[in-house]
Parts: sequence; C-alpha cells; structure tokens
Amino acid sequence: MRKLAEYFWPVVGLAAVVGSFYLLYHEFQGESVGTEVWAYLKAIPPSDYFFAGLSTLVAYAALAWYDRIALLHLGVKHISWMFISMCSFTTYALSHNIGASVFSGAMVRYRAYSTKGLTATQVAALVVLCSYTFAFGNVVLGGLLLTYDPTMMQRLSGFLPDVFTHPHTARTVGLLCLGFVGLYIAGSLMHFRPFRFGRFEILYPRPDIMVRQLFAAPLELIGAAGIIYFALPEQGNPGYVVVLGAFLLSFSAALVSHAPGGLGVFELVFLNLMPDVPRLQVLAALLVWRLFYLIIPLLAALVVVALFERRKLVEKLRGVVHSEAEGPPPA
Repeated sequence: MRKLAEYFWPVVGLAAVVGSFYLLYHEFQGESVGTEVWAYLKAIPPSDYFFAGLSTLVAYAALAWYDRIALLHLGVKHISWMFISMCSFTTYALSHNIGASVFSGAMVRYRAYSTKGLTATQVAALVVLCSYTFAFGNVVLGGLLLTYDPTMMQRLSGFLPDVFTHPHTARTVGLLCLGFVGLYIAGSLMHFRPFRFGRFEILYPRPDIMVRQLFAAPLELIGAAGIIYFALPEQGNPGYVVVLGAFLLSFSAALVSHAPGGLGVFELVFLNLMPDVPRLQVLAALLVWRLFYLIIPLLAALVVVALFERRKLVEKLRGVVHSEAEGPPPA
C-alpha cells in the first residue's frame, strides 16, 4: 500500500495536467493563440511589468517571513535574515515548480538549515508551520473575500454545480472561515489547549507569533495576485479584489490537483473566473505570472543551489587537505 501511495499522487497530478490541457485545447480551438498572445505580451506597458516584478518581490519576501516566523516559534534566533531569505527563496522556487511542496521543501530546507545546527525534527516542525501559515492565509483571505462579495463564485456557474456557486453557500463558507480565524486568534490570546480532531491537531502559537502570521500569511497571496492584476489590460480589468479572489480559487485548485506547478489546472480555473476579459489577454497575463513567479525564480534558485553546493564542496576539500597536512595523530 505504501508503494502504491508513492505513485498515486504523481499519477493524479499527471492526469490533472492532461485533462486540463485537453479542456484548454477545446477552449482555444480555431484561434491563433501564439501570435495573438505574443502581441498582447508586447502591448503590456513597461511600467506594468515593473509593478508585476515588484509584486513578485513582495510575494517572496512574505514567504521568507514564513520561515522567520517558524524559526522564532522554535526559539531559533541565530540565523541571519539573508540566509533565511535565500533558503526560503530557493525552497519555494523549486517546490512551486516540482510540486509536492511539503516533501521537496523539507529536503531543501534540511540541507540548508542543518548547516546552521538545526536538527531533522526542528526542520520538520518548521516545514509544517510554514505550510500551516500558508493555509492560514488562504482561510483569512477566502473568508474575507467570500463574505465581502459572495457573488464571486457565480463566475464559475456552469463549471461547478450550482450548490457551490450560490451566493448563500459562498457567504456561509466565508463566515465559517472567519469564525475559524477568530477561534485561532482567541486560542492564541487565551492559551487554549491544542485542538484535536482525530489525528489532526492545531497548536495555538504565542500571541506574538500569531500576529505575525495574521499579516504574513495573506501578504504572499496578495503579492502573487498582483502580478496578474498588473499584466491584465486596463480596459475590461475587473479590479484587484476580483483578480485576488480568482487567483485564490485557481491557486487552491492547482494545489489540490497535485499538478507540477499547477500546470493547466491553474489556467483553466482562472480563465473560467474571468468571463468578461478576452481569453487570450487573460492567457497572456497568466504567462507573465508563470514567468515572474515560477520560471525566473527557478532559474535563479538553480544558480543559488549550485553556488551553495560548490562552497560546501570547497570547505570539505579544505578540511580534508588540512587533516592530511597535520598528519596522523601520535601513537
């Protein structure tokens, strides 16, 4: 069963990619996608590319803050912000593209943080807390958006069953999310005992950690959605709040699908959430998002990993040479 489980999620992810591309092919059948999308990409003003790049920096800065919060929770204060930022950037740049971020993120973080004295148990706790902080951000923003504009889900009418797109359902889900956030805040302030549901357990952090999570968790999603917002055309742009809601739903669907980088799944859901914007312009904006949020960070992360491993190899060789120069210990 364990061996089957190892292959199950990769197969699910591959099936999600294939199915999404099949639906996208039928969505754009008969259109000259390449030529028109390239024209839209060239039509985006340089200032909008600049703000999209700035949004990317905000997103990855927030991700570095996730690691910093987790380290503070563990009582680790000796690691510099620069090291944390580089480790976080490399971790997420790789895991966003590879998929299965908990496992790929754990391996990268252990390789980096173990050089700073962290144990495997501490790194595992750090990974879990970072993942929880991200999920907390989804709940916070999801609750706010669905409560503020429950009609947002109606954009998926025809794509999802009516029961999921009805405003009453959306607002109920939003209020439940905000209720969970309120309980989490109260549990932290009043030092509640851990909440257990079967094997699932929520540990309420210290108030200073909780407050940091409350701001850091949504910030990454706000920055990532900003990339698409600035890449969309001014005419027909539905506004940042709608783009943020569409991004949140699309990104969540991509994560659930286990498709590497959410390939195909993210685009399919987002396109259906933007019925009022020309599809090829939306596709161009999504390509900008992939370039800024996934591809460029991946290339930069590969350079960081190569330089890090080169430095460690040089240090190891120097240690061997030094040991040999000292000679064998006296008998």
